[in-house]
Amino acid sequence: MDAAAADGVSLRRAPDHYAANKKMPFKSQAQRRKFAELLVKGEISNETFEEWNRSTGSAKLPERVKPKAKAKSKTRTTRGAKSKRKAK
Repeated sequence: MDAAAADGVSLRRAPDHYAANKKMPFKSQAQRRKFAELLVKGEISNETFEEWNRSTGSAKLPERVKPKAKAKSKTRTTRGAKSKRKAK
């Protein structure tokens, strides 16, 4: 049992589908920042982070893999908003 497990801290391991992609593990700058955050918190090991960082190298990564979904605009309907007219 290692020191981290004895302290009750679990170390995260990269998912297996990332292991197959040795060429460029980080897919975005946001993912790289998240892993740096996990490293600071102690949830992943320094070796894991450095291995992923080395594998990615100086490749130009997008900020995010998928852009955030745009909020759907609400369409106005005039069906129920009829005004009453006075009869002459």
